[in-house]
Amino acid sequence: MSKKIAVVVRDRQEEALRMSIGLTLMDDSVDIFCLNQKLARNKRTALNIDTIKELELNIYSNVEDDAETTYLPTAELANRLLTYDHILPY
Repeated sequence: MSKKIAVVVRDRQEEALRMSIGLTLMDDSVDIFCLNQKLARNKRTALNIDTIKELELNIYSNVEDDAETTYLPTAELANRLLTYDHILPY
């Protein structure tokens, strides 16, 4: 049975993105929530961001001007998190 998993990214973006990709191996539904900061595209995260986009995973953020993510207000992010089977903070 497929699980619905949310990965909440705060400090360790590189590790959170890598782990999010790994969670897809069991055919679970994975969404990524980047809180209070832009998703940093650099040489350590670029491959993971590109892979996430190829896998068509959703990346949400409460930062409006982040080109890598879909903006959602903080209240809506919180409401969406209530719908997941597992929430993994990073």
